[in-house]
Amino acid sequence: MSTTVPSTQQIEVEETIKRIQTHKGVHGFVIMSNDGSFIRSTIDNSTTMSLTGLIRTLSDKAKSCVRDLDPQNDLTFFRIRTKKQEILVAPDKDYLTIVLQANEQQ
Repeated sequence: MSTTVPSTQQIEVEETIKRIQTHKGVHGFVIMSNDGSFIRSTIDNSTTMSLTGLIRTLSDKAKSCVRDLDPQNDLTFFRIRTKKQEILVAPDKDYLTIVLQANEQQ
């Protein structure tokens, strides 16, 4: 699943993908624009749709919480650790990056 993006954004996306893929235990990732369009995903379509909907909602709530605690601050990253995997989320002004990674304890 891929969408055409301007070349400067494409370069940023490719650099992010290269960084993500070098990390041990990465199962897959999704990069989407803040308008909700998918830029790149290595996860099957149904999982991508489900995951992004839930994580985007959680990300918006987490951003709001951080701003309520300190209006001068912004959320830059959060991690959800389960028994099976970790979900790493990096909200940005232009993108939302979600990475699925093996739990280090396994």
